[in-house]
Formats: sequence, structure tokens, C-alpha cells
Amino acid sequence: MDGGVTLQPVYEPDRFVSMVQHIERAGMKNLWLTDSSLHSRYAYAYLTLAAVNTATLRLGTAVTNPVTRHPALGAVGVSTIDEISGGRAIYGIGAGDRPLEALGLRPARLALLEDAIVAARRLWSGEHITMRARGFELDDAHLRFASRPDIPVYVSASGPKTLELAGRIADGVILLAGLHPDGIEYALRHIDRGVDQGGRSARPEITVFAYGAIDEDEDAALEAGRTIAAWFPMTAPMYCEIAGLSAELVARVREEYSGGEFQEAARAAELLPAEFVRRMALAGDRAAAREHIRTLAKLGIDSMTVFPIGGDATSRLATVTAFAECLREEGHLTG
Repeated sequence: MDGGVTLQPVYEPDRFVSMVQHIERAGMKNLWLTDSSLHSRYAYAYLTLAAVNTATLRLGTAVTNPVTRHPALGAVGVSTIDEISGGRAIYGIGAGDRPLEALGLRPARLALLEDAIVAARRLWSGEHITMRARGFELDDAHLRFASRPDIPVYVSASGPKTLELAGRIADGVILLAGLHPDGIEYALRHIDRGVDQGGRSARPEITVFAYGAIDEDEDAALEAGRTIAAWFPMTAPMYCEIAGLSAELVARVREEYSGGEFQEAARAAELLPAEFVRRMALAGDRAAAREHIRTLAKLGIDSMTVFPIGGDATSRLATVTAFAECLREEGHLTG
């Protein structure tokens, strides 16, 4: 099982470059950057920084959406990163999330998401496209530069319909389902249903995003994991039921949840029991992290991606280092 890291582009450029180089030295395979409208710096500019300051990391958006960026411009953006990096780009795309609300927008419908992916692949292949898609139009649209035609497309998914879409058409899935094995198995069943619908012979690659912190101070780790745990009642409540959270508590968290990003949901997060937080997030010491790694490996997950939150940049890098060491101890990294 490979390892990856997701960062938000919230750091000053020089600090970001040093973090990215640390991540590459730690042996990670993938680096993902969030694309969250007003909540951080511009993802494509920071992906360019990562491209010119690393040699091996695959570089992806985690994730862009077809609402704030026209699908053709998204295709151009990731193709440009692919060229700069020498073929290391991944197009991570999803419906969008709560940050869209600050722009007066709502997440994309599934049909728009699917058509955006179709259009990107056709543009990368050099086609001239005229189409009235579900949410945008193209009129003899084509790239005026050469692009790698097979840039991998990863779909961010939690809900059943998006998971099935990902299973049907994506090269990979960014799975936001917590770390509880029952929840992961639920998601895999829906991905496999999409695989069958698409007549495909194999499941797309899957990376599970693991938000939180690895810290021998377990109280600190628990606090780091709380806010992302609160995201699930708000956005993907089916995983709450699977993990044993009562409907009454889900409703209370939803009432208290505020803010465009999960980090702004501290008040709602305080309502959650510690055991639920530990099921949904990295919220413990290295032994707990290694147990999550073993669980995902047994389930056949291709990659586990740590999304360090809580604390400052130094503490987040400490989580990255601990994660890499845990992967290595479990036999998933060499060198």
C-alpha cells in the first residue's frame, strides 16, 4: 500500500516548498493539494511550486470541481501541471463542498461531474469537441498544445451515487469514508457496483484520506481529529450510522455545525464521543495509526493518504514523519 499526503495551500511559498521536499524525502508517493476557493492560496500555482521543487511525487488536486472552474479550464490546468512535472499530474475532481457557499454556489450535480470528466479526457486526446453538456457547453473546443491523453482522473466520493460513478468511470477514487472498516466496506460495495455497471474488469485505484494527527499525546491527537469527524454528520451521515452514532447526536451536530471548512466546526465537534472520532480520523498514537494501516491493507486499499490537521506546520510535518515511519514498519515503504 502506497502512502500520500494532502496539504492545504495555506502556507507561505517558501515554507510550503520545504514541507513538500520533506514529504518527498519521507518516501511518500502522492502529494495532493486542496482547491477550496477562498480558504487557501491558489492550488494550481502551488502545484507548480511542488512540480519544480520535487522529482518523484505525483501531484494532484484534492479536489477541484466543475462549478468554480469551467471543465475545459480545469483540463488545461492539470495538463499544464502534468507538462511542468514531467508526467506526474493527477486530476482529482469532485462535486464541491461547503466552501462553495461563500461564493453563492452549490455543489455540482452528478451529471455535471460526469460530463466534466468526459470533456477533459476528450480534450487531452486532441479532439475538437462541440457538445451541450449537462451544465456547460463546448463549441469546437480543442487544446492548442500537446497533452498526455491518459492523465489519471480520481473522483472524490463519499455518497452511494458518487461512489458508483467513480467505480464506473474513474481511474481512481479519493475515498472520504472515515477509517472504520465497516464504513470502508460499505463504500467499496458501491464502488464495485459501479464497476459492474460500467462493465469494467477491475476496481479503480483507491486512496483513503485519513485526516487528523499522530501524536503520543493522545488528547492532542484526539482534538486534532474532532473537526473532521464533525464533517461526517453534516456531509456523509450514512457513515455515522455505520459507526454507531445515534440519529439524535447526528442532528445535534448538524444544528451546531457552522463555517465553510471543517476546521471551523469546533463547537459541533465537541459534541462527538471520543470513540467515534477515533473511528473516523487519525486521532491517536503510532500504535493506533498502525492499526488503521493494517485495516486498510487487509481491505485491499491501494493507498492511504494522511491529511495532517491541528497544530502548526511543524506539528503537521511531525504527523507526516510518523505516518511514513508507521507505513515503513508495516512493510509498505522501502528505503
